[in-house]
Amino acid sequence: MTSNREAGGPSPREQPRPRVLLAEDYSALLVALGRLLAPYCDVVGSVADGLAVVEAAVRLRPDVTVLDLNLPTINGLEACRRIKAALPLSKVILITAADDEALRQRAFELGAAAFVLKHRVVDDLGPAIQDAFQGKTDTRAV
Repeated sequence: MTSNREAGGPSPREQPRPRVLLAEDYSALLVALGRLLAPYCDVVGSVADGLAVVEAAVRLRPDVTVLDLNLPTINGLEACRRIKAALPLSKVILITAADDEALRQRAFELGAAAFVLKHRVVDDLGPAIQDAFQGKTDTRAV
């Protein structure tokens, strides 16, 4: 029996890590998100407003962009729309404190891969990023 490594494929430890861009206007949460995700992802950038995340996404071309719904300059929904227009294959995950069905539905209409409630970020954001990176979309609020 040959191992995955002997067959030329990557071992589980060598699986590609998602390149993630973070956008959150609360600096302490932005730092905490980076620390939370560091074991699972390569955080390629962190920004604090909606226009900056769109510009950074176009420049850095992350696999997944995680952005707060309530960002200065433009909100997360508009940032999601612009990122998906510029980078259709890039995945976007919205995080918010608002457990609002209409916002969730709008996020998915604009192309979001997931909608994660902030009080669930510690448990749900890592799996949501992995799912998005693997091409899965979660149409329910997590």
